Amino acid sequence: MSESSHHIRIVTLDELNRHAENTEKFIADSEKQYTAKISEAAQRIADCYKEKPLVLLSGPSGSGKTTTAYRIAKQLADKDIKSVVISMDDYFVPGAIPPDKNGKIDLEAPERVDCELLKKDLLTLTSGGEVQLPKFDFTDKSRSQGNKIRCDGNTVVIIEGIHALNPAVTGELHDHATFIYVSVRTRIADEKGTLLHPSKIRLIRRLSRDKLFRGRDYHRTIEQFPSVQRGESLYIMPYKHLADFDIDTFFPYELSVYRSVLAKLCENDLEECIMQVNRYSELPKFLSQIAPIPAEAVPDDSLIKEFIG
Repeated sequence: MSESSHHIRIVTLDELNRHAENTEKFIADSEKQYTAKISEAAQRIADCYKEKPLVLLSGPSGSGKTTTAYRIAKQLADKDIKSVVISMDDYFVPGAIPPDKNGKIDLEAPERVDCELLKKDLLTLTSGGEVQLPKFDFTDKSRSQGNKIRCDGNTVVIIEGIHALNPAVTGELHDHATFIYVSVRTRIADEKGTLLHPSKIRLIRRLSRDKLFRGRDYHRTIEQFPSVQRGESLYIMPYKHLADFDIDTFFPYELSVYRSVLAKLCENDLEECIMQVNRYSELPKFLSQIAPIPAEAVPDDSLIKEFIG
């Protein structure tokens, strides 16, 4: 990575619970930290957007890519720079997903993306040309025509998706784009020094989001997570070193919110489900030891809303 952020940060449960005693300040400070990262990213993009009108933003599932992309766009607007956010999902190949050579469907594979169309459109944009964006419909796996856009000298196009940094998907664009990698990078330690890995925090985010918005029960989300992590190892991690910089999307108060949200949703079913899968057995322990914060306390524009609504 051209410029890595600091070493992996570790915070303790005791520290988080002390801050939770003053909920309003805890939330405000957490949101301020994230906003500062977004402001720094927007400034770096603004400093070179004439030469690099594209932003390629990647990160694993549950990292907050969508909210981060739109928050950067808002900061650019405050600098009188127009921006358009594109979800790489709209470039999915229409129709049913074909199985791989083992007869399995890989939802994370780059082949889901119409790479040739995406690369063609991105090259057109870098030369100031106009493209008509596709629009993917997840209900029937069809693709229709979307809006027309162009980089007109005062417009930044932000493309967010798990494969955004993969040159086989987006092309060789370092001369025309700023590359950003976003993920949870902070670890949480209990009183014995046991660490909750950032991937487990992203799993907790997915448990809330999938239950609330995607109609998936906990068993399905947990069963799918090894496949999600496999996809991350194969298709995302090999390219994160290409990023110009990264953004840690961890919010110190978020685990407290998920405790409250999941407690209302699961009625003890979550703990029973997780305990059946040994690799995630630490999650109930960490959730039970964190001080709860009600979901109603989360600001409307917070990234956490992406997972709790």
